[in-house]
Amino acid sequence: LILLFFPGCAIIRPPRDGGIRYRGLTQEQILPVDYEIEYICRGNRVIVGPKVRKCLPNGTWTDMTQHSRCKKKLYIGALFPMSGGWPGGQACMPSAQMALDLVNNRSDILPDYELELIHYDSMCDPGEATKLLYDLLYTEPIKIVLMPGCSGVSTLVAEAARMWNLIVLSYGSSSPALSNRQRFPTFFRTHPSATLHNPTRVQLFQKWKWTRIATIQQTTEVFTSTLDDLEQRVKEAGIEISVRQSFLTDPAVAVKNLKRQDARIIVGLFYETEARKFCNDLVFKEKLYGKKYVWFLIGWYADNWFKIKDPAINCTVENMTEAVEGHVTTEIVMLNPETVRGVSNMTSQEFLAALMSRLGGKNPEETGGFQEAPLAYDAVWALALALNKTVAPLKAKGRRLEDFNYNNHDITSEIYRALNTSSFEGVSGQVVFDAQGSRMAMTLIEQLQGGSYKKIGYYDSSQKNLSWFGNDVWIGAGPPADRTVVIEEYRFLSQKLFASVSVFAGLGILLGIVCLTFNIYNGNVRYIQNSQPYLNNMTAVGCMMALAAVFPLGIDGHHVHRSQFPVVCQFRLWLLGLGFSLAYGSMFTKIWWVHTLFTKKDEKKEKKKQHLEPWKLYATVGVLLAIDFLSLMIWQIVDPLHITVEKFTKEAPKEDLDVLIQPLLEHCNSEKMNTWLGVVYGYKGLLLLLGIFLAYETKSVSTEKINDHRAVGMAIYNVAVLCLITAPVTMILSSQQDASFGFASLAIVFSVYITLVVLFVPKMRRLITRGEWQSEQQDTLKTGSSTNNNDEEKSRQLERENRELQKIIQEKEERVSALRNQLAERQALRNRRRPSTGQNQNHNAPPPSSQPDPKSLLLPPGYPNPTTDNHSLPPSFSNSSNLYPADSKMSRNHCHNSQIPLLYK
Repeated sequence: LILLFFPGCAIIRPPRDGGIRYRGLTQEQILPVDYEIEYICRGNRVIVGPKVRKCLPNGTWTDMTQHSRCKKKLYIGALFPMSGGWPGGQACMPSAQMALDLVNNRSDILPDYELELIHYDSMCDPGEATKLLYDLLYTEPIKIVLMPGCSGVSTLVAEAARMWNLIVLSYGSSSPALSNRQRFPTFFRTHPSATLHNPTRVQLFQKWKWTRIATIQQTTEVFTSTLDDLEQRVKEAGIEISVRQSFLTDPAVAVKNLKRQDARIIVGLFYETEARKFCNDLVFKEKLYGKKYVWFLIGWYADNWFKIKDPAINCTVENMTEAVEGHVTTEIVMLNPETVRGVSNMTSQEFLAALMSRLGGKNPEETGGFQEAPLAYDAVWALALALNKTVAPLKAKGRRLEDFNYNNHDITSEIYRALNTSSFEGVSGQVVFDAQGSRMAMTLIEQLQGGSYKKIGYYDSSQKNLSWFGNDVWIGAGPPADRTVVIEEYRFLSQKLFASVSVFAGLGILLGIVCLTFNIYNGNVRYIQNSQPYLNNMTAVGCMMALAAVFPLGIDGHHVHRSQFPVVCQFRLWLLGLGFSLAYGSMFTKIWWVHTLFTKKDEKKEKKKQHLEPWKLYATVGVLLAIDFLSLMIWQIVDPLHITVEKFTKEAPKEDLDVLIQPLLEHCNSEKMNTWLGVVYGYKGLLLLLGIFLAYETKSVSTEKINDHRAVGMAIYNVAVLCLITAPVTMILSSQQDASFGFASLAIVFSVYITLVVLFVPKMRRLITRGEWQSEQQDTLKTGSSTNNNDEEKSRQLERENRELQKIIQEKEERVSALRNQLAERQALRNRRRPSTGQNQNHNAPPPSSQPDPKSLLLPPGYPNPTTDNHSLPPSFSNSSNLYPADSKMSRNHCHNSQIPLLYK
C-alpha cells in the first residue's frame, strides 16, 4: 500500500563500515522522489563512489551502476626531487599520481583500501632528505612504504628504513651501492642499477676497438660505485683506464688533467647540472671535443639539457651544442618499445599521451624526470599489486594492512615477499626484481647527431646480445683512436758524417802503417835507435787501434740488428781502451824515464843516468796495459754492456695531429755505468795530468838515450788537452748522436794525426834530407852521431865541474870566516890583559908570540884571496891584511891566471 500510494525509492544498503544520512524524512523503508541520501564511512575510512544519491521518479537512484564503498586509507611517504642535481620529480610525481588514481578506481586491486601519496621536495639533497624523513616518520598518519628518488636520498632513506620496518621502493635510484642486501635489506627499485650501463659500455669499447679509456666522475656514492664496477669489467676485458679524475663541484682541474694525459675516450659520470659546467671555459676552452674525442654520458638527462640556460655558465647554446656533438649515451630502456597493454590496461604510447595531458603542455625535453616517469608509474603499480597480494596471507594470520605500525615485522615481511616475487608487464616493460631488489632491463644506446639524440642500438646484458642499427655518425672519417698514435722512430747517426770521419780514420790507419813500416825498416839507423823504436812501434799500433774504434763508434741500429749491438759496444770499449794504453802509455813511459834519470841533482841519480835498460821501458808500458786490460775484463764480466733506449719528448708532425713521433736513441750502457766511467776517467785523467807535468819538467832536458822526448812531450800536450775536453763534452752531448760522435771521433782522429806527425815526420825528414838510409853508412852515421854526442857530453862535463868548483869555493869561504872570527877573539882577549899604561901602543901590531904564521893562512894554490872589507872587521883587525903576502892578494871577482883553465876546464 505504501508503495502504491506513495511512489518512491527503496533504501539502498550502506557500504561496509558505513551509514546513511537521510535528509528531510525519518522513513527507513521507502524514500519519496527527489529525496537524497548521503553515504558516510565510520572510522579512518574513505567513501569510494558517489557520496550522494537522489531518488528518481521511476523509483531508482542515480549512479546505480557504480557502487559506493568505504575503504581504509594506506599512506605512502614519497620524496620527489623537484629541483637539484636531478629534478626528476617534475615528471615522476604526476606519473605516480596518475597510477594511484587508476589503482584506487580498480575494484580488483585492494578493493577495501585506498592509497594516498604524501610527498615532499627532497631537492636531491641527502641533508634535506634527512629532515623530511624525520617529518614523515614522526607525524601522523603512519606510512606503510617510502618512495625516494635520487640515489643519494635513497641511500639515506633505505639505510634508516629497516629500523622502522619500512619497505623502500625507489623509482629513480641507480647507485650500485644500493644493491647491497646486508646494508639495505628492505630496498627495491624499478630503476635498474647504474652498473647495468657498464656491460653496454664495455661492449661498445670492444666494438670500436678501444683499449684505453679515461674517466671523470662527481664524488658521490652512486658514481663512485659505478666507476668501481666499470674498472673491474674493463680490466677483465683487457681495457686500460689510463686516467681517473674526480671532482666535487668544480671540474676545472679534472678536465685540464684529462687534456694533459691525452685522454680520448672519456666516460663522464655526473649529474645534469654539472654536465653543463663542462662547457663553461672547460671542454670548449680545452678543446676536448671534435673528431679526436668521444664522451660517454648518462642517458637520463633531459633531451635538451645542453640547451637549458644557466646563469652561472658563460657558454652560449651554440658553444654547448658544438662541444657535445657526437657524444654517446647509454640509457636503461624505460619505455616499452612494443605496443602491448600491461597490467594498467595502457600501452606505452597511451601512457605518454596521458602524462602529457597531466603536465599541461610542458615541453618534455625541459621537464626533469620525463624519461623516468614510466618507472615511477610502474613503481606504484608494483606496490599496489604487492599489497593486494598480502591481503589473503595476512587475513589468514588474523592481520590486516591497516594494522601496520613501525614495530610490526610480520606485515613488512609479507610486503617484502610479495614485492620480491613481482612480475608484470608495465609501461616500461617487464617488471622483475633480482635478488638484490634491482630491476632487470635492456640498455638503449643513443648518439647526439645534429643536436638531437638518435637511437643507434640496444644491448641485452642478460643475453649478451647487441642489436645494432648501423646509423652511428662521426665527425671524422670514423670512430677516433683511443689515444694519440705514437710512432717509435729511432735516431740514427748521420751517414754523411759517419762516412766523412771514416775516410779520415782510414787515412790515419794508412799513415800509421807507413810510420810503423818506416820505423821497422830503419830500426838499425842509430838516430832511430836512440828514439827507442819499439816504444814508437807501440805508439803507432795504439794509434791505429784508436782509429779503428771510430768504425764501431759510428755503427748503430741502422747497420746491425739489436741482438748484435752489444758486440759492437764491446768492440768500442776494448779498441779505445787498449789503443789508448798502447799509444799514450808508450809516450808516457818515455817521458817518465827521461824525468826520472835526467832531472835529478843528487849523485846517485847521476850514476844511474849512464845506463837506461830497455826492459824497464817495456815493463812500464806492460803495467799500464795490464791495468787497462784487467779493468776492462772485470767490467765485461761483472757488468757487461747492453742496449738501453733513451726516450725523448714526443714530437707532433705538422701534417697529422693524431700522430706523435716518439724519438728513441740506442746507447751502450751497463747497470753501474757511471761508476765504471768514473773509475776509468779518473785513472786516465790523472795519467794525462801527470804526463803534462812530466813533459813540462823535461822540456829543457837533452839526452841521446831518448832523443825524441821533446816531440813526445808535444804529443802528450795535444792528446791530454783533447781528451780532457772531449770526455766531459761527449757525456753532456750523449743524447745528441751526431754531436757526440763528431766530438769523440774527431778528437781521436786529431790526436792520432798529431801524434804520428810529431813523432815520425821529423825522423823521416831528417833521414831524407841527410840521405842516411843505407845500412852500409852506419859507420859514417855513428861517427857523425858520436861527434854531435861528444859536443853535448863536453858541455855537460863542464857544467858538472863548474858546480863542483862552486861547492869548494863555498866551503873555503866558510873556513876563512871561521878563522877571522878566531883572530878577532884572540886580539880582544890580549887587549884586556895589557896594562892600562900601554894603551897608546900601536894596537895594529900584534905581539910576536901570538902572531900567526903567514904561511898557515895562505889559501891553496890558485884560490883567490878574499877582498878586504874594513866595514865588516873590528878596528883591531883593520890591518890584518899584512898577514897575506902582497903578491898573493886576489879579488873574489878575479881569478889568478894560472887558475882560469881549472875553473873553465
